Amino acid sequence: MLAFIASAAAVAPDITGDWVTADRTAVVRIASCGIQRCGAVVRVLARGAAVPQTDVNNPDPARRSQPLVGLKVLTRFTAAPSAWTAGRAYDPQTGRTYNARLSLNPDGSLAVIGCVLFICKSQRWMRIR
Repeated sequence: MLAFIASAAAVAPDITGDWVTADRTAVVRIASCGIQRCGAVVRVLARGAAVPQTDVNNPDPARRSQPLVGLKVLTRFTAAPSAWTAGRAYDPQTGRTYNARLSLNPDGSLAVIGCVLFICKSQRWMRIR
C-alpha cells in the first residue's frame, strides 16, 4: 500500500503555490498538509462595502465572523495519477462545501472541479507564484 501512495505522489502534478480564483476575488495558497494538499485564502483582492471580509455565509453561525484571510477552502486532496482527488472545496460566497478534484491544465492553470452528486462545475485558477 505504501508503494502505491509513493508512486501516485510521484506522478501527481505540483499544485503548490499561490493561485488567483476564477472570479479574481481572492488568492489561495495551496500547500502540503502531510501527504495531502490543502489551500487557504491568503489575500482578498476585492474590496468595498459589497465584499465581505469575513465568512458571512458559513452555515455555522458561530463561524460567520471568522476572517476570510486564513480560511481553509481546500482540504484533504490526495495524490492520484495526473491529479489531486477526493478533496473538499468550500465556497465562502455560498457557504457550501463540494467534493472536489484539482488538476493542471496544459496552459499551467489549475482546474478546480467541484461536484454535488453527479453535477460538477469547473473553475480555472491562475498561478501567481
